[in-house]
Amino acid sequence: MLEQQLVPLLLKLAVAASLASVLIRSNRFQRILMIEERSTTQRLQISLAFALFLGAGVTIRILSHNTYQGIDLALEGSLVLGMVAGYISGLTGGILISLPAMFAGELMTMPLLAGVGVLGGLLRDVAPEKEDIWRFSPFFDLSIWKLVRKKPDLTKAAFNLACGFAILLAEFLRVTIARLFPGRVFSLYPSAGQPHPLTMVAIFATTLFAAALPIKIWNNSRNEKKLEAQQRLLNEARLTALQRQINPHFLFNTLNSVASLIRSDPGQARTVVYKLSAILRRLLRKQDNFSPLREELSFIDDYLAIEMVRFGSKLRFQKEIDPDTLDRLMPSMMLQPIIENSIRHGLSAKVDGGIIRLRSQLTGGRLSVFIEDDGVGIAEEKLATLFEQGIGVSNVNERLKVLFGNDYRMWVESKPGEGTTTGIEIPDLQATFAAVS
Repeated sequence: MLEQQLVPLLLKLAVAASLASVLIRSNRFQRILMIEERSTTQRLQISLAFALFLGAGVTIRILSHNTYQGIDLALEGSLVLGMVAGYISGLTGGILISLPAMFAGELMTMPLLAGVGVLGGLLRDVAPEKEDIWRFSPFFDLSIWKLVRKKPDLTKAAFNLACGFAILLAEFLRVTIARLFPGRVFSLYPSAGQPHPLTMVAIFATTLFAAALPIKIWNNSRNEKKLEAQQRLLNEARLTALQRQINPHFLFNTLNSVASLIRSDPGQARTVVYKLSAILRRLLRKQDNFSPLREELSFIDDYLAIEMVRFGSKLRFQKEIDPDTLDRLMPSMMLQPIIENSIRHGLSAKVDGGIIRLRSQLTGGRLSVFIEDDGVGIAEEKLATLFEQGIGVSNVNERLKVLFGNDYRMWVESKPGEGTTTGIEIPDLQATFAAVS
C-alpha cells in the first residue's frame, strides 16, 4: 500500500523537472527570467505560461478521474511563480491555474492557490537580495548549521529556512482543507483511513522538492547566460586592449620615420604627417571589430604610402586579390601589423629592398589571406617561438583566438635568405551572417 502511494509522488517530481526543462527552452521565457524588475506585460506573460502548462496538468488529472494525480502541480507552481515573479504574478497565476479545478467543483482551490501565490511573492519581497530566491535549497542542514554557528551570512540562512517552511506550510494548508472539506480541493492525502506516517513525510518532502527543482533548473540556465555575457564582455575588453596595443606601436614607428625626415627632407616629412593624420582620423572613427577586406586594403595602401616615402623604390607592393573577397569581413587592423613586420624585419635589412605580395582567395566557405615577402627570412629557432614574441604576429594571433576560438588557422613559413609567408584562414563571415538572417 505504501509503495502505491509513493508512485504519484515520484511522478510529481519527474513532471516538475520536465516542465521546468520545457519552459526554459523558450528564449522569451529565458529573457523574462533574467530580468529582476519586470513590466506588467512581462508579468502577464510569465503568469500565462505557468497557467497554460500547470492548468493543463490539472485538467488531465480531472479528466482521468484522479488516475494521474502526480501531474497536478498547481500548488507548487503557484508558489514558485510568486517567488520568481512577485506576488502580483503569483496571485494572477494562482487564479488562472485554479480555473479547471473550480469548474470541476473543487471550490476551495482558487483561494488556496491565490493565497499561496501571494505567499511566494511575499517571500520574494523579504529576501535579503533578489538573487537569494535563486539560491534556495530544500536541504535545511547547512542553513541550520549556519544559524547555530552564527556565520556571517546568518540572514540568508534564515531566509532559506523561511522559504522551506513556507512551502511546507502551503502543503499543510492543502492537507488540512482536504481533510475538513473533502472534494473541495485536490490533495495526495489519502481520503480513506489513517495514512502511514512515512506517507505524510513523503507528501511534504515531495512538495518541497517539487517547488525547489524548477528554481534550481532555471537558476542553472540563468548562471549559464550570465557567464556567456561576462565572457562576451571579457572578449570585448581583450580585443580593445589588443587593438590599442597595435595602434600606438604603429604610431611610434611612423613618428620615428618623420623624425628622421625632418632634417633631411622636410617636404617628405610633411607628406608623411598628412598621410599619418588621415590614418589616425580613420582609426579614431573605426570602432568595429570587423571590416570588409576592401577597407583593410585601403588602409594598407595609406600605410605603405608612408613607408614608401622612406624606402622609395626599394619597397614594392603587389596585390593578387580575388574580387569575390573584397566585401568579405575580416578582423580590423589584421593585415597592417604583419606587413609592418615584413618591412621592419624582412626587407629593411636588405640593401636592395624587396617585394611584399598580398593575396586573397575564397575556398570552401573560408577566407584565406597570404602576406609574402622576399626578405631575409626568420631563423628556425626564432620561428618556433614567433607566436609568443613581439607585438605584430602574437597580437594578431591572440585577436583571432578571441574572435574565432579554434575555428581559424594562422601559420608562418620562412627560410633564411629567401623570405617569409604568413597565412591566415578564417570563416566566411558574410556567408555565416546571411545564413543566420
